[in-house]
Amino acid sequence: MDINHYVAQYGYAALIIGSLAEGETITLLGGVAAHQGVLKFPLVVLSVALGGMIGDQLLYLLGRRFGGKILRRFSRHQAKIDYAQKMIQRRPYLFVVGTRFMYGFRVIGPLLIGASHLPPKIFLPLNILGAFVWASLFTTLGYVGGEVIAPWLHNLDQHIKHWIWLVLVIVLVVGARWWLKKRSGKKTAR
Repeated sequence: MDINHYVAQYGYAALIIGSLAEGETITLLGGVAAHQGVLKFPLVVLSVALGGMIGDQLLYLLGRRFGGKILRRFSRHQAKIDYAQKMIQRRPYLFVVGTRFMYGFRVIGPLLIGASHLPPKIFLPLNILGAFVWASLFTTLGYVGGEVIAPWLHNLDQHIKHWIWLVLVIVLVVGARWWLKKRSGKKTAR
């Protein structure tokens, strides 16, 4: 079976699941698949946005319910948590949309927002907006990157064969050296 068949059949579900918590890599790959014509660009954006939105919504709700308990476990980062909480209070719109683009905040950001008790009527529409902006940007980057990656992907099976042979040779060389050292060690011990 061809890998393109599996990507076409299960790709959108994989994109939703892969973008629930973290998703830049899976989103970029979705863009590459759209460039190759295996998946449709608008459906890739929709799938990734849906997964990202659901993941952030669940983390937000978790933060609303258990945020205080969760954040107390990170007492050594209390200064950063306090700073983030102040940012959420000052600029909630910018923080909710921007947390997707802040390195290290992809998972903790929605928890912090939930713990700050930002009302759901504010978080939900901003979460949806942020998810679509994020999904569109990274899918487009993957689509454009597909131009560079496409020639390499066409020869992927050949590349995999080369890597397997290379790993096999390295394992054999390392194994032979280990065996020879062990053998020479036994001779000198006698």
